[in-house]
Amino acid sequence: MKIVAIASVVAFVLASTGASAAKTAAVDPTATYPTKPVRLLMGPAAGGPTDSVGRVITMKLGETWSMPVVVENRPGAGNTMATAAAAKASPDGYTLLLCPSSEAVAPSLYAKLPYDFSKEIAAISHIGSTPNILVVHPSFPAKTVNEFIAHAKAHPGKINYGGVGIGQSGHLSMELLKSMTGIDIVYVPYKSAGLVMTDLLAGRMDAQSTNLPLHVDNVRTGKVRALGVTSAKRSPRLPDVPTIAETVPGFDVMVWYGVCAPAGLPKSIVYKIAADVAQVLKMPDVQRRLADYGVDVDFMGPEQIAAYIREQTARWGKVVKQAGIQGQ
Repeated sequence: MKIVAIASVVAFVLASTGASAAKTAAVDPTATYPTKPVRLLMGPAAGGPTDSVGRVITMKLGETWSMPVVVENRPGAGNTMATAAAAKASPDGYTLLLCPSSEAVAPSLYAKLPYDFSKEIAAISHIGSTPNILVVHPSFPAKTVNEFIAHAKAHPGKINYGGVGIGQSGHLSMELLKSMTGIDIVYVPYKSAGLVMTDLLAGRMDAQSTNLPLHVDNVRTGKVRALGVTSAKRSPRLPDVPTIAETVPGFDVMVWYGVCAPAGLPKSIVYKIAADVAQVLKMPDVQRRLADYGVDVDFMGPEQIAAYIREQTARWGKVVKQAGIQGQ
């Protein structure tokens, strides 16, 4: 886990006022923050992987602050409803946003958004990430990524793969694979992950790319065949499964999670929240629980995650444009 020591940055921000310690404590908003419950907006519905990650963080932040951090789910429109609400909220530190990797996709996926993420949302910290995994039904003829690509090229438009919604990470993982290899495979959107799983296990669906934790048990029991993980390095959860990058150099897709807030939040509070998230992510029980959800903890501070989101937004913008994908 990479932890950046940003507590010193907080001290620098406070000390740079030139005021005495007593006077600084009197005017510095971090000296008492938070004084009332904080809400964390989340786009995904309750019960999913993103929701679970968010609740681990909010529980520990609540303990750290001795103040409740209440999760408020705003599902719909590719997670953009929660972001829109955050963009309109007061930048006082009492409204936070769990910003998942879909934030980097939305600007290119939707022709018009009710907010400008780059101007109306402030990135605070990166929590961690998890890879997707490409799996096929055991009856599918390919046993490797290379064989999957060869089979797809020999049967253009004949292989189908399922996912939940347009523009979600599993869908874009496969669109990136298509763009990097020139294969022609067909995406079939479903209303829920459970429906995709049912059809895949029954052999009615050829393949799926989805968050790795969802298929660990199915891979181990032979219910599906794993071809590759989307991360640059192999996953310790399935170390015998190669990366797609071992066949397609440069292929790297991670589902990530971060903490954001309305733009305009005082820097002192931004750095305090980031420092507190960093401390929470050091806790062994937090690391264990996130690992159970398949999340590798990887902290980034405000500047790092802001730069990362810009890079991810540019990258997925190219993929979405090339594939001609439009949000629904």
